[in-house]
Amino acid sequence: MSRTYVIQTLGCQMNVHDSERIAGSLDAAGYIPAIEGQDPDLIVFNTCAVRENADNKLYGHLSFLAPTKRANPNLQIAIGGCLAQKDKGSIIKKAPYVDVVFGTHNVGSLPALLERARIEAKSQVEIKESLEHFPSTLPARRHSAFSAWVSISVGCNNTCTFCIVPQLRGREKDRPGNEILSEIRALVSEGVTEVTLLGQNVNAYGVDFGDREAFAKLLRSCGEIDGLERVRFMSPHPRDFTDDVIAAMAETENVMPHLHMPLQSGSDKILQAMRRSYRVERYRGIIEKVRSTMPHSTITTDVIVGFPGESESDFQQTMDLCGELRFLAAYSFKYSKRPGTPAADMPDQVSEEVVAERYDRLHKKLNEVSLSVNEDVIGQESEVLITDVDGARAQGKSRDFRLVHLDLSEGEARPGDLARVRISSAKPHFIFGEKLEVKRTRGGDAFEVRKLEAENNGVFLGVPQLKSSLVK
Repeated sequence: MSRTYVIQTLGCQMNVHDSERIAGSLDAAGYIPAIEGQDPDLIVFNTCAVRENADNKLYGHLSFLAPTKRANPNLQIAIGGCLAQKDKGSIIKKAPYVDVVFGTHNVGSLPALLERARIEAKSQVEIKESLEHFPSTLPARRHSAFSAWVSISVGCNNTCTFCIVPQLRGREKDRPGNEILSEIRALVSEGVTEVTLLGQNVNAYGVDFGDREAFAKLLRSCGEIDGLERVRFMSPHPRDFTDDVIAAMAETENVMPHLHMPLQSGSDKILQAMRRSYRVERYRGIIEKVRSTMPHSTITTDVIVGFPGESESDFQQTMDLCGELRFLAAYSFKYSKRPGTPAADMPDQVSEEVVAERYDRLHKKLNEVSLSVNEDVIGQESEVLITDVDGARAQGKSRDFRLVHLDLSEGEARPGDLARVRISSAKPHFIFGEKLEVKRTRGGDAFEVRKLEAENNGVFLGVPQLKSSLVK
């Protein structure tokens, strides 16, 4: 009988994309996704090393799984991703019952390592120091029938003092444009209507082949693909964000009017300590250009609270800038030491109590700003890509990246369909829309096909995820 699997993904969008490739490689090797409620034969953790709570979650899950593994020695546990790349020598020491540890550069080798672990009855640790296969060349089991991640580069050439990603993912490696566009066309032929271009520093794309305008050209090329209705990208870096990208966004109909632009701090002193290679005025100028070129665009960002040396004045500058620039949403993080980064050894580390207090103040400020930004669109019409339907309730994303809740007649729409709504009210993290019209789409058709296949095969539509019952 085929062995079954589930995957627990911790971390960023790149990890989510890697999990789809891990699932595809397992499918190709004869594994099948576990049916909901079924105990799997294999549990894979795709880990993060950037966020402290992500590695805490991993070791928490592993401790809960220890008695399950003792009771069922045939259960296999595999650890991949950034934490595996970083802690390759210590994971087996902490959890000797783990069967396989593999890194960010060899996600496609998991099936072979699992087989070797079974035959040798011994844990297998294989960490490659350079990329074995570009992730997008591997088979995939995608989470969605109508929306897909497409990796255009891996690795990062930046040297931010708080970040360990370059050590774990390597230097930037760009994928040829013709391969990217061929993958997108293939996805569209399968019913995908929305793609999100991924890279650790997506707008530095082209550095490998010396073309500073390569990313803008790629966006424009996406605009020429029939059937591709929405294009997004994450995450750019202010240092490499150029006017030609803004023009490509504004002039390419299917490129969405939303920009996720990490800020990290509103203090020039802290930006310099972070080695972020831009200052507040440069960042502000980018946002002003985007909004003058695309007046209805929205901006989201990342902010780190409590970086070493951050004074109350530095923090207040961040608070003030967040209020001034009016982000639709900001993903805020408490600074935590990551071993191996320069920031971990910097003087003037901010106490946990001060970091927590500042984080709470910033969170309150950001919610106030988000509510105000969402209230601005009350009464306006918006096009929503429906992502989830539950009876007569649905939710989805507007073109400008707002989460929209709406009511429908039961059976009126499917995930992947488009709805035209009038915005009726707002909350900090979402808005409500009154349905005006539903448009049946190829994306919804693709969802129906995948749903029927899943029902016939008795497996989940996308990558099966670890359920809490497995670790209780």
